[in-house]
Amino acid sequence: MATKHRVLEILEQNRGASISGEHIAAVLDISRNIIWRAIKDLRHDGYVIAAVTNKGYRLDGANDILSAEGIKPFLRPSLSADMQVYSEIDSTSREAKAQAISNAAHGTVILSDCQTDGKGRFGRAFFSPPHTGLYMSFVLQAGIIGFANPTAITAYAALCVCEAIEAACGIQPSIKWVNDILLHGKKIGGILTEAITDFESGGTHEIILGIGLNVSTPPSAFPAAIQAQAGALYPDGNPPVTRNQLAAEIINRLLAPEMPGEAELFARYKQRLCMLGADITVTQGTDTYAAKALDINETGHLIVQTDSGETRTLSSGEISISLTV
Repeated sequence: MATKHRVLEILEQNRGASISGEHIAAVLDISRNIIWRAIKDLRHDGYVIAAVTNKGYRLDGANDILSAEGIKPFLRPSLSADMQVYSEIDSTSREAKAQAISNAAHGTVILSDCQTDGKGRFGRAFFSPPHTGLYMSFVLQAGIIGFANPTAITAYAALCVCEAIEAACGIQPSIKWVNDILLHGKKIGGILTEAITDFESGGTHEIILGIGLNVSTPPSAFPAAIQAQAGALYPDGNPPVTRNQLAAEIINRLLAPEMPGEAELFARYKQRLCMLGADITVTQGTDTYAAKALDINETGHLIVQTDSGETRTLSSGEISISLTV
């Protein structure tokens, strides 16, 4: 680890408090001059670090630069995750998939400040501008994650994101089946689940779980085509928590040592669904029809009733749903 990252880790662990250069030097076993150069490099990277005579260095609490050093202080002490943080990447899921093929460990997390080619479901683009969002992908071993049902994995991720937002921000988002995170009727995030299968056996080896979340993206920043539907946790800016804190909350939940059974999972997931009882539009391939969302079944599939009175059960990966009321 580069010296500036080691210094940053200490500053992040003591965010808002002054830490003497002497203390940092003793902990890292380096000279005060090397510390000064590391502080200079961090300031060049955009960190606001005050130097107070006879007190030391203080990382300003408003810094919101995504980093592994900024995430670690908020992780569970027992959690061991390989975190890789980029300032820019084409797609965190694409990188996670490449690393999974190269035998990346379960729980590897790829995060980036922005994506140049972020992906959503059905090959759609996911708008991923710098400094205002949280874009992360996990490598999950199918034998460890504990869910055989693909819908359960997506539902679990959506639930983890909602519960992390509620814990960190005091905000209660909802879920639009199967993978959209909504707040005040607008999409603020989404989940993309992809499986890596063995060609010979046909079995699933790894799951690539991608999460995109708009934290402080202003309405005017979204492309015109999605401005009416897209939103953010804090569209006016100035969130009370950092993206590092929010990332840690999500990681803590997704990589928890004990996961709920599917019955408990779908019960909690159902409580977050925003469209049960509502009139919806179902798009299945080239077929589009109106229906009412009735319920989800024990495997998380959506039960709907068409205008003709026919009851249908919709599985994940086949449909997209948009609210009409």
